[in-house]
Amino acid sequence: MNELENRLNELEAKVAYQDETIEILNDELKQHQVTLAKMHRQMELLAEKVKDVQPSSVGNPANEPPPPHY
Repeated sequence: MNELENRLNELEAKVAYQDETIEILNDELKQHQVTLAKMHRQMELLAEKVKDVQPSSVGNPANEPPPPHY
């Protein structure tokens, strides 16, 4: 009976360790999901800002003076 109790104790210890590990991983996953959601929102805001930027006249050949050799 002692061997059976030892095996049972070992299994209970393993289950307790696994439960703790699962809880730690779950907490980490929650933090990563929050971070990912924030980053996604920031990316959306940046995309909106890029769309709202007016094209500048710099780089437009029609608005630049001719080079000096003309």
